Amino acid sequence: MLGPMDEFPIHQVPQPIAWPGYSDRNFYDRSYFNAHDRSGDIFVISGIGYYPNLGVKDAFLLVRRGDTQTAVHLSDAIDGNRLDQHVGNYRVEVSEPLQRLRIHLDNTEGIAADLTWNGLFPVVQEQRHVLRAGTRVTLDAQRFAQLGSWSGHLEIDGEMITVDPAVWIGSRDRSWGIRPVGEAEPAGRPADPPFEGMWWLYVPVAFENFSIVLIIQEEPNGFRSLNDCTRIYADGRIEQLGWPRVKIHYTSGTRIPTGATIEATDGNGAPVRLDVESKLPCPIHVGGGYGGDSDWIHGTWKGENFTERLSYDMTDPGIVARSGFGVIDHVGRAVCHDADGEHEGWGLFEHGALGRHDPSGFADWLTVAP
Repeated sequence: MLGPMDEFPIHQVPQPIAWPGYSDRNFYDRSYFNAHDRSGDIFVISGIGYYPNLGVKDAFLLVRRGDTQTAVHLSDAIDGNRLDQHVGNYRVEVSEPLQRLRIHLDNTEGIAADLTWNGLFPVVQEQRHVLRAGTRVTLDAQRFAQLGSWSGHLEIDGEMITVDPAVWIGSRDRSWGIRPVGEAEPAGRPADPPFEGMWWLYVPVAFENFSIVLIIQEEPNGFRSLNDCTRIYADGRIEQLGWPRVKIHYTSGTRIPTGATIEATDGNGAPVRLDVESKLPCPIHVGGGYGGDSDWIHGTWKGENFTERLSYDMTDPGIVARSGFGVIDHVGRAVCHDADGEHEGWGLFEHGALGRHDPSGFADWLTVAP
């Protein structure tokens, strides 16, 4: 199964590029993007993924405006040319690796996009993320992240929206490795001990002179299985920010956050504080395909040339009930307080508190904030 990439000296194992180095069915290779205009009026989230051991590739584009969240889903059989990233009407063109790319979606059930990404700061390699359930590896992923601006346009049911790079901003990440994808596997023997939940925080934000990328995952007892916080400067310097202490501000009676206070230290031990606020929430398990989504699961075989559009009323009680029990991406505004003063920034505020989390006072899957 040779393809165009086999012409290049990029092999990591003695086999064609199209064959993953892992035989695990859950091997994946995915891009994620988000974009907003700093107003809290609109939030666009998109991605494309390849699942070679499932024989599937898929893409999605999710738009939150006001009380409506709209999803376009595309899926097809995988092909051997990864240099031409496309699924149906959706395409990602890399014009300058690690710096500039373009997302193009031909009109699909009233939704179209032509968006060009330009990195404002260099990409940063995040820590490798590994999780186990008993002896089995359930997640083993490598990622890189970047903050950047967007230009181009969106079309939603005949309305043309200009995407001005002076105000449109966002973050992206590339990840690959192993994570649960596709149809559910047979359960086998129940987990011992049982899975009680996870707590997740991801905050990539761009400021005028630097960006910050924070990623934390905690077990139910508060133990951190992933702890990574870095400041990236335009000249390529990367500064580790010491052990972040986090306070999530939840809406009473829910697990939906309005913001967070994050305290860390710089390389000299001086305090660095981030005050983060949500300007617009977008649950990515409501049409986005992430954990718990009942409508769209990444890597699921839908047949050839599959396309659909789904819309959600975010005030519907059933949707509201789902929203707080998954990961929510928010248009994020942040103020960074450090030794040089205050800095306003914009980017992504992503959080999910699933199941038990002792530091938050969540005793089980149904406990909510007071």
